[in-house]
Amino acid sequence: MIIDIPEGREPIGYVWGEMVPGIGAAAADFSLAVYEHTTLGLREFEAARLRIAQINGCAFCLDWRTERDGQKVEEGFADAVTQWRTTDAFDDRTRLAAEYAERYALDHHGLDDGFWTRMKAHYSQAEIVELSMSVGSWLAFGRLNHVLGIDSVCVLPPHGAVR
Repeated sequence: MIIDIPEGREPIGYVWGEMVPGIGAAAADFSLAVYEHTTLGLREFEAARLRIAQINGCAFCLDWRTERDGQKVEEGFADAVTQWRTTDAFDDRTRLAAEYAERYALDHHGLDDGFWTRMKAHYSQAEIVELSMSVGSWLAFGRLNHVLGIDSVCVLPPHGAVR
């Protein structure tokens, strides 16, 4: 870890909550809101989230699987995300979510008219904004946790716990 965590303190709560309470609590609320208020389907949500986790190298994010109503993506889904261009496991929305996440993270200047035409054929404008905010959250906070070395000890706190 890059940041010294006092003995007995939970690393995420300490770094996000105690060290920078004015920023960390707002960041935690945004991070949790992405999960609590999403309208995206589980498969496209997880395809985008996992692609960002793969790019970031965030250990916790790579192991995490979002659960909704007792459902999670199938075993092997993360491997399919790695192969998003060629896998037959994805429908168009799921494939586009993985592609968007990758391009958002690695080549956001390359998001051209052809890409947006494909996105708009499968996603509403509100869904595009939601997916963009979600990807932005995962990209920023996954990288933050990885860069500071706290991704190996990361757990999602309950809503409102980082204050």
